Formats: sequence, C-alpha cells, structure tokens
Amino acid sequence: MNHTQGCTLVMITRFISLLTVVQLTMVAGVTAGEQWSDWGKGVPVTEIKTIAGEGCTIESPNGKELYVASNRTGTLGANDIWVAKRKNRKSPWGELRNVGEPVNSAAADFCPTPLPGKWLFFVSERPGDNTCNAGPGKGDIYLTRGSFDHGWTPPQHLGCREKGTGPNSNGAELSPSLVETKDGTFLFFSSDFDGDQDLYVSVINKDGSFGPPKRIDELSSDSIDVYANVTKNGREIVFSSNRPGGAGGLDVWYSSRDSVLDSWSPPVNLGTNINTENPETRPTFSWDHKRLYFGRTISGNGNSYVSTRTKVDD
Repeated sequence: MNHTQGCTLVMITRFISLLTVVQLTMVAGVTAGEQWSDWGKGVPVTEIKTIAGEGCTIESPNGKELYVASNRTGTLGANDIWVAKRKNRKSPWGELRNVGEPVNSAAADFCPTPLPGKWLFFVSERPGDNTCNAGPGKGDIYLTRGSFDHGWTPPQHLGCREKGTGPNSNGAELSPSLVETKDGTFLFFSSDFDGDQDLYVSVINKDGSFGPPKRIDELSSDSIDVYANVTKNGREIVFSSNRPGGAGGLDVWYSSRDSVLDSWSPPVNLGTNINTENPETRPTFSWDHKRLYFGRTISGNGNSYVSTRTKVDD
C-alpha cells in the first residue's frame, strides 16, 4: 500500500466512525409504516438561478448549506463546486460562494455530496498519478473534509477497481451517495466502466477499504442509468435514466425497498411534476427526506429545481 492509499483509508475509517456517532444522535429517518405524499411540482431554486449553468444540487445533512456545481463567473475550471448557506430550513438561501482550492481545480469538479462532520465526496476530472485515467469526461470520486480554521484537507482519491483499491475505474464515476446502517456501510454511484452508465454499489469495510463494486442489476438497464442518490436509511433511491417510459431524454426515476438487505423494487418514473421533455439530472434527497432537488437543462443551460412531499398518517 502506498502513502496515498494509506491516507485515504485513514480518512474513510475516521469518517465512518464519526458518521456512526452522528447517525445515532440524529432523528430517525423513514421507518416501517411511514407513508409519503407524491412529490409536488418542481420549482426553480430562484436564489441561485443565473444565466450560467448550475446542477448537481444537494443539501447538507443539517439543511443549512446547498452545494451545486456551476460554471458561473469566478470558476477556476470547467466546473467548480459552490455553496450557499441559510439560517434554517425555512430561510432563503444566501449567495453562492466558491468553496475554493484544493477542492476546486483547473479541471472540472462536480457532483458534491456533503456528509456529517463537514466531510465531502465529490467527482473531479483532475489529472494525477494516482487516478484511474482521470481527464476530460473521466471523473473519479474523491473525499475531503472541511474545517473552520484550516479550510479543506487535500482531496484523497478513493482508489481504482482495477487495482482492487477502490470504486474508481478507467471510465467515468458519478454522483457518490454513501449510506451507513446497522447492516453495513455502502457507497452508491454510477459508472460507464462496462459501457453505458449503470448503477453500482460498493460495501465499505470497517478498515475503510472498499469491496468490489457490483452492478445493481434490478435498477440498471440497456439505457443510460446515472446519478444515483439514496436516502440516509438506504431504503429509497432516485436516479436519472433515458429508458423507455419517460417524457424524453433523461428523466428522474424512483425505487424503494423494505431494508438494505432486500432487492430494489422495479423503478417508476416520477411523472410530470418532476419530468419534462428537457433533461432532468442528478436528483438528490434532503436528509429529512422531504425535499427532492434536481437539475433541468433548457436551451443548453442547467438550473436547479426542488420538489417537496409531506408525511401522510398511516
């Protein structure tokens, strides 16, 4: 094991230990017997809307930060990761600010996934000796952690499946989504390692190492299936797909299961409240499961949208 791999294992092991503590102190998520309304009509997140392209929208676990990928003025590369803040879940979002280096680089940086303890997964096309053929269109997953005093730690590459050290490959890995439960810790993502983008999951071992990525056959198809995001209890998943049955192009699809040990239900299209003839990309759940963010590309520009649902008495 080289020095970089060792640092990555230490970071992931510390992250898993911290996440376990945080999960135990947070309000429980969806449990057996809970029911939800249908998702409401998606509306633009107007506070961050510009003439630039925005996408990859996702809330932080506490609901007070909103991360996006954008090519707006001030971007260091093709895309940068930006963040807006608010006082509470009922307040409007403030101004988007670039998270800066070392998270952002001269390459494309996108698909942010904030986690408890100021940890952040993201995808980058930056080059490097430790990547798996990183470069334009060949993004890999990285992990970093923020600090109020010292900024962000140097991003750590998660390792290559060809070398048996991680989930990345010589293809493009997108939209990391991590789930920690009593039955295990899982990293969901999409990859075109075997052709078109499909959905994958890797089990994270207690020492921080990754089990071999496995294609999620019940969710993947002969079409493009990309941008997976899973609720924190591991029981609901959304993703984008251009499979038959949609409104045209990439649509948002949904599946669920009774527990993380069960197979996923047949995916269903989320319908016209979410999907249009335009591409809908990278849907993400809020940690309280009440909001669904997604991107929509119109005339070449992507913008962020949000839909809400409410809990229904059993």
